[in-house]
Amino acid sequence: MNELIAIALFTVLAVISPGADFAMVTRCSYAQGRKAGLAAAVGIALGVQVHVLYTVFGIAVIISQSPTLFLGMKLMGAGYLVYLGYKSLTNTTRIRLDGTGAGNDSGTLQALRTGFATNALNPKTMLFVVSAYTQVVQPGSSLVLDFAYGAFMSFAHWLWFSLVAVFFSSAGLRAAMIERQRIVDRVIGVALIGLGLTVAVAGVK
Repeated sequence: MNELIAIALFTVLAVISPGADFAMVTRCSYAQGRKAGLAAAVGIALGVQVHVLYTVFGIAVIISQSPTLFLGMKLMGAGYLVYLGYKSLTNTTRIRLDGTGAGNDSGTLQALRTGFATNALNPKTMLFVVSAYTQVVQPGSSLVLDFAYGAFMSFAHWLWFSLVAVFFSSAGLRAAMIERQRIVDRVIGVALIGLGLTVAVAGVK
């Protein structure tokens, strides 16, 4: 029971802390609408399972024992964050509330893929999942229990970011953000690039 409580608290604190997933869902929700934001939330939840799978099956041990591999994964994730930030920062296509404009051509499937890639390549999630299993979960626990914890982590991510999507896709807030699209895009872009560079600098130190 103590292990379950620890996993729950650990997960909640990790999920609600601002990061790349939050910025990406915010952008999808205000730019493309609620359906895209919710699709991105599903993609994030699926991305969590990538980290769960390699952690449960022991690849996390290899990562922890190979600084070069670990650095490579961090830099890959950092590069993707910088790429997303650059795309947002340099976006010049105007968004309209009628469903046309930036980000809507690819539809919800693109939002799902972006959500998945953002989380699967997110060093923050990688460190969170590896830490949860190595610091909280008892050695020798069954695979069923390990995957049950992983399912809870995905559920928590899906629930939180679905709420974020609903909030930022509300008509009034969305209209206000679209009216100030250039500012919003640049703030999100700078935040993502900053996160990516922070991860990269921390990785090479």
